[in-house]
Amino acid sequence: MENNTIIVDHIEVALEGERNLLEVIRKVNIELPTFCYQPELSIYGACRMCIVEVEQNGRKGLMPACSTPPVPGMVITTNTAQIRKLRKITVELMLANHNMECTTCSRGDDCKLRQVANDLGIEKVRYRNIVQPAEIDDSSAAVVRDSSKCIKCGNCVRVCREIQSVGVLDFAYRGSDTVITVGFGHGLGESACIGCGQCLKVCPVGALTPNFQIDPVWAAISDETKVTTAAIAPAVRVAVGEAFGFQPGEVLNGKIATALRMLGFDRVYDTVFAADETILEEGTEFLGRVTGGGVLPQFTSCCPGWVKFVEQFYPEFIPNLSSCKSPQQMLGSTVKDVLVTKEGLKRENIVNVSIMPCTGKKMEAKRPEFAVDGNPDVDYVITSTELIRMIKQAGINFAALEPSEFDMPFGEGTGAGVIFGASGGVMEAALRFAANTLGYEPKCEQLRGEDGIRSADVTFGDITVRAAVVSGLANARQLMEDIKAGKAQYDIVEVMACPGGCVNGGGQPLHEHHLDTVARRTKGLFENDVTLAHSSEENKQLVAMFEEHFGKIGGHKSHELLHTTYVDRSKNI
Repeated sequence: MENNTIIVDHIEVALEGERNLLEVIRKVNIELPTFCYQPELSIYGACRMCIVEVEQNGRKGLMPACSTPPVPGMVITTNTAQIRKLRKITVELMLANHNMECTTCSRGDDCKLRQVANDLGIEKVRYRNIVQPAEIDDSSAAVVRDSSKCIKCGNCVRVCREIQSVGVLDFAYRGSDTVITVGFGHGLGESACIGCGQCLKVCPVGALTPNFQIDPVWAAISDETKVTTAAIAPAVRVAVGEAFGFQPGEVLNGKIATALRMLGFDRVYDTVFAADETILEEGTEFLGRVTGGGVLPQFTSCCPGWVKFVEQFYPEFIPNLSSCKSPQQMLGSTVKDVLVTKEGLKRENIVNVSIMPCTGKKMEAKRPEFAVDGNPDVDYVITSTELIRMIKQAGINFAALEPSEFDMPFGEGTGAGVIFGASGGVMEAALRFAANTLGYEPKCEQLRGEDGIRSADVTFGDITVRAAVVSGLANARQLMEDIKAGKAQYDIVEVMACPGGCVNGGGQPLHEHHLDTVARRTKGLFENDVTLAHSSEENKQLVAMFEEHFGKIGGHKSHELLHTTYVDRSKNI
């Protein structure tokens, strides 16, 4: 045996810098069950499902693979009679303290506890069920909590603290009374929660789910007095297909458009149109700040989680936020204004439904500033997973659908708008617009990548733009502190709350190894980009709308419909 290897179930495995035995074991295609292990989070070792037998220096013992560093010469056995027995006992104890209404749980087949129980062959729980009834916390428009289903793996606590630096969830009490809760027993909607939904992405059970709006959407579709519109976000087109046998990253907007018509929507639009709209307004705003001595850096304002994060933790930077609404809200206000003025429809009879990768968009749509006399610009927001559920409820064979086009004028989009779904996409789209406006070749790919903080100087002739791209709010907090301390200076900064951007939003389909999935979704968007017009000002339908409806870019009408203000929420937390 070589010096830098270990033996895993009789197979010799080379050590290549793995942090723990679990990573080494996965290299030989053995999937140990885990509930609390997430590669991007700190190691917790709570569930003890990944125990293995370790032989080293003549001694044997059971150790958790996730928290045990590999040492050359170890001999690992992952599947003994004792290990199988202990795993079954552990899962049975979890089930005895778990809400067992599995047939009506929204996680369904995606529940990891259910999957592991089936894999282990558990047909009967030998222990008395002691789960206590729990009040459902639906105070947040984004995420619903049901603590009766919580297995106390701590994933939500760690992702909120370590990846997002928000920390609204934590453990309380001790022993069998331990619970995961919001401070002082408040609901999520009364806390500093920014609605990103990263907690529900790491929850292995149904304790955290999106706040579903499927039923009111079905009701609106069935109401013959209403004109219902549906609009899909860029990241949705590369994720929905995963539930129907397609690979992550496959662009399926044509099939999605057909499915939406079959569900009963009257108009089917593409939020990419509004992403282009955002670039025209936000890019113009940025150039105005640069040439007019405005407040810099300018922060993007497309991500509602990021906006709320600034309002709560860095209100002194509110003037730095672009005043532009997000693409979701731009499209909502534009659609209702155009359908009222051009087609004579009554605003209250138009129901706009956004289909988003993001749970935070549900919170955003309910902000009072995004309504006219109480009538919201966007009436309902459903996530990619909710759309998947509606397609299945309707019995539609998604894989067999013929693709169709979006309805015009809100169906045209450019590659610049498509890449909004990936971290760095908004920045690249804005820089393309700035380059074209200033008369230079738009070579703006310097900020692509996977790092949580990326920066580059982008030069257009004698103008140099100091740009940064950030994803994950812990990274955003680090950048904000560096700016405050004078350690970093930028002209424009893109921030997305979810690591990797919207492709990794809290409303996207769940995967065991989601980091690879996120990379493939991102690749799909950038591959789609090269097949379309390159820059947002090339969107002919959008240009015509500005000429005929808004007037000039950045003018009075566009400011009225497409821009907003923000609120200091620091005293609320």
